Parts: sequence; structure tokens; C-alpha cells
Amino acid sequence: MFKKIGPGVLVAAAFIGPGTITTCTLAGVDFGFALLWAMLLSVLTTIIFQEMAARIGIITQQGLAASFRNELKRPWLRNLMILIVLSAIVLGNAAYEAGNIGGAVLGIEALLGTPPKFWYAWVIGACAFSLLYVGSYKVLEKIFISLVILMSISFVLAAVLTKPALGDILSGLFIPSLPDDSLFTIVALIGTTVVPYNLFLHASLVREKWKSVRDLKAVRWDTILSISLGGIISMAIIVTASANREIEVVDALDLARGLEPLYGQTARYFMGIGLFAAGITSAITAPLAAAYVAASCFNWKKGLRSYKFRLVWGFILLVGVVSQSFQIRPIEIIKFAQVANGLLLPVICVFILWVVNKSSLMGINRNKKWQNIVGILLLLLIIMLGVKSIWSVIGSL
Repeated sequence: MFKKIGPGVLVAAAFIGPGTITTCTLAGVDFGFALLWAMLLSVLTTIIFQEMAARIGIITQQGLAASFRNELKRPWLRNLMILIVLSAIVLGNAAYEAGNIGGAVLGIEALLGTPPKFWYAWVIGACAFSLLYVGSYKVLEKIFISLVILMSISFVLAAVLTKPALGDILSGLFIPSLPDDSLFTIVALIGTTVVPYNLFLHASLVREKWKSVRDLKAVRWDTILSISLGGIISMAIIVTASANREIEVVDALDLARGLEPLYGQTARYFMGIGLFAAGITSAITAPLAAAYVAASCFNWKKGLRSYKFRLVWGFILLVGVVSQSFQIRPIEIIKFAQVANGLLLPVICVFILWVVNKSSLMGINRNKKWQNIVGILLLLLIIMLGVKSIWSVIGSL
């Protein structure tokens, strides 16, 4: 089974970052189990579109950005799309990288019970740099499988310690409800799970592990299993947070602190380990995704060990470490990235649906009718998400 697991684990690790943990914590503290259905819907949406992106990657043996470049025949439209993709993914990931490293720092803080030190961010950055510089997909895959398993054990055990009622969990999962003031949280849950850069990352990574159409079954197995595991982690965080709805939450560390008086230091340690693993995996996948996107846009051929490839991820990693060390928050860039991603996600999903239905490109592996119906329904949800995301940014200006 584990031999068939690969790129999907990196995608799952990418969306289980500090932002997802904080959002899930807020969902649990504010609404208990009531929004578990939204998390389930997010996971199903992610599986559907990540599978399509991976299928395009394995059959075309090129990244999504390269597919943009090859399939869009009008130069102005092609150049516009490449500009939007580069802006949203490369600049966006640079802006978000400080938060990823900050999540790992919070995990260390929870484990040690001491205020964060200036050099924590540099140690985490050095670890991420070392793993990326090795330039071996197999090494990254093994490390990420280990970290995702560590996250799973940590967060699920933290949830089990709270002794939740199984009936309430099942009710929250399968009976949708809209508590007062919950709409923004629902949109946030979907937005932290269905991530534009993961679609690009997945289409590129499958080519590192598999080269043949015969591997499509393994690709689907990897996607379903890995994304589902990521969903279980997110749901476990919501369940854990539901156990202590009196605490005031600013970030995920508040949940770790809030659990300690009720469940002892064990729960805090589980949360700390999980938060550290989530932060460091996202700190690696965000620069990696940006480098793959740049390589795909500019048709770089030499792969993980190319100096251009390393230059892109090195820049994003350095920006993240420096920003976290000096507590710099590039708010305007983050807002720009949110708007760009809000525009980009629906466009990418439309493009994926278009490409995955082209007989000339996909052959017998094009979408079935039911896949198109489900994809279009989910696309409408994603468009609503994009509009809401952009509107929230405009409203904050």
C-alpha cells in the first residue's frame, strides 16, 4: 500500500498548514461539530479536482502551466494567464511563507513551553533548505509520509483524549447546518483545503513518480487516500477544538494551551507536535510549488536540481525566514495574493475541466459524464468561494 502512496501526501501536507489548523480551531471553538460537513465537502471537492490535475500531469507528462501555454492559442490570453498564475503562486507563496514557518515555531513553543526565540525561524528555514537542496523526490516523499503520519497520530490522539460523542460527530458530518455567522467560516474551511497551488504541484509531482498511463490507478489510489487522510486531520482538529469552546483563539497555539488544564500536558504535546509538522511541511511545499510553476511557465527542463529551480524556492524560503524573524507582515502583498488566488482558482478549474475532456489530448482517459456533472457543480461552489474571498479583501480595504 505504501509503495503506491506518493505525490498525494505532499498535497495533503501542503493544505494542512498553520492557516488550516487555525481555521479548523476557530470552526470547532465557535460552532462545535456543526461545520464538519463543510470540511467533508471540501475534501470531496479537493479529491475530484486534484485527481483531474494529476490525470492531466500523468498523461501529458507536463505541468498545468505548460498545458496553459500549449493549449491557449491566442498569445495575449496565454500571456495573461501565465502572468496571473505567476503572480498568484510565486508572489502569494512568498507572502504566506512566513506564516508557514511561524506555524512550526508555534509548535516548538507549545512543546517547550517557552517564548519563541529569534533563531527558531532560521533553524526551521535551514531544515527546509537542506531537504529541498538534496533535490531528490524520493527523499522528500519518504520524509513527508513520515510527517503526515506524525500529524495524523498527533491530532487524532488529541481528539480522542477529549472523548467526543460519536453520534454528534456523525450528525455534524452528514446533516448540513448553517449556524448564525457561520458562512464566512464555511468559506474559509473550503478555501484552506481547495488550494490553487496544490493543483499545479500535483500535476508536476506525479511525473516525478510515474511515467505511464498504466499508473493511473495508482495515481487515483494515492490521491483518494492521501487527501482523505488530510481531511481526517482537519476534522480531528475541529473535534479537539469543540471540547473547549470557552477559550479565546487567536492562533492554533491557544488551543494547545487551552487543552492543558483539562487533559494535561499530553494533549498540549500532541498539538505541538502536529503544529510543528504542519508548519514545516507547508514551509517546504509552498516554495516547491512555486518553483514547479515557474519551471512549467518558462519551460525549464532540468528539474529539481536546476539552479533556476533552486533560485525560485530559495528566494521564497528566504523571504519567509526573514519576515518571520523580524515579524514583518507584508499585508498588501498578502491581500493581493488573496485576490489573485480568488480569481485564479475558478479559472484553473474551468481550464482543468476543458483539458480533461479533450479527446485529442486525453483519449479514453477523458472525463466520464458523471465526473463532468460533479465537477461543474463543485465549480459553481468554487466560483462562489472566489467571489466571497475577493469581496472580503475589498471590504477590508
